[in-house]
Amino acid sequence: MTMGEIIGRFSDEAVAAEALLGLADLSLVAKVGAMAERFEETPADYVAGAVRRFARAAEGEDWLALMTALEKAEDPGMAALRGMLVWSLREDGKPPASGGCGCGSAAHECAQ
Repeated sequence: MTMGEIIGRFSDEAVAAEALLGLADLSLVAKVGAMAERFEETPADYVAGAVRRFARAAEGEDWLALMTALEKAEDPGMAALRGMLVWSLREDGKPPASGGCGCGSAAHECAQ
């Protein structure tokens, strides 16, 4: 599966919701739920948006860290989702820049 296929697959909200539960990480699910609530989204919406934001706004070192995790993973698709979610939660948890949209994106381009 290519990275484009992974991103496309998890951009679908139904697939994203199922995959989030498939991660079997209650702490991550709770963090996603809290962040989704902050942005008035469902967890599935947040997951799908997180994947799109990562694809659009992640920098080189973020992609390198993701690719390294994928090489070591038994399930690269789920490892990609986990990495993108962790990145998105970190970015979305940052205080909004002056005049920014508050989505946490360095480019201030919300996927909402």
